Amino acid sequence: MNEEKSQDILRAWSESAAYWDRNRDVIRSMFEPITAALLGEAGVSEGSSVLDVAGGTGQPAIAIAELVGPSGEVVCTDAVAEMVRAADEEARRLGLRNISFRQCPADSLPFRDNEFDLSVSRLGLMFFPDPVASLKEMLRVTKPGGRVALAVWGGREFNPYFRIVSEVMSRYIEPEPEEPDAPGAFRFEYPGAVSNLLGRAGAREVVEREFDFYIEAPVTLKDFWRVRSEMSDTLREKIGRLSGEEVSRAAQEVSAAMSKYFPDGRMKIPARVIIAAGAKAASE
Repeated sequence: MNEEKSQDILRAWSESAAYWDRNRDVIRSMFEPITAALLGEAGVSEGSSVLDVAGGTGQPAIAIAELVGPSGEVVCTDAVAEMVRAADEEARRLGLRNISFRQCPADSLPFRDNEFDLSVSRLGLMFFPDPVASLKEMLRVTKPGGRVALAVWGGREFNPYFRIVSEVMSRYIEPEPEEPDAPGAFRFEYPGAVSNLLGRAGAREVVEREFDFYIEAPVTLKDFWRVRSEMSDTLREKIGRLSGEEVSRAAQEVSAAMSKYFPDGRMKIPARVIIAAGAKAASE
């Protein structure tokens, strides 16, 4: 990926930081099942020292801090300053003393070799400019025998949260051709993609599984369009290219298509992620 494209991605996430901070409680609820599955695969437990890479506005790092307790430690990184600032402020508000934050790209981690028991990244790998270099860095800072665990979105056909909105928007704006290996939510949607990257980075005993769950949160169908657009810079950019009437129609079409996923007036959308993990060689 060229430098200009990398900077465009960082700018987009910088613009999204305020929205992610505003919706932090909703986002935590939405992705709690992923967090639980990821931390279970990594083997996070009380007293662990854990690195969370691309932790955004503080999740899953804050959940990890609560799990490892006062005898454990969490360091949360993100390449976007606004994300790091929001995460730090939330941790301070919660009074957490076993968590710290660093702004840095995933492929250049400012930590010593063998510093952490475990390293994790939830829904970050898909956006790394150089995924293999980033995984090598995560392995480098993990102790010998420690694990690196990752979660990425599975096939888009299993994720109507994304698919339905994309299908509706394609009626208004012609989708641009996707570049091979371009950063995006479904960059590694196919089984085997992440485990292959882990193997290339040098991980041992690599495992991978598909994890089906429900995206649940106290979001009504009426509020879904707002929450969905606030969380996606791509969707906001497309909305900005439509007339007010077109935006209103698109929102109505999305609501009609998504209505079946709001039983009892609350969001409950089926979803799939891929969880993968590998160990650092004990002799390293």
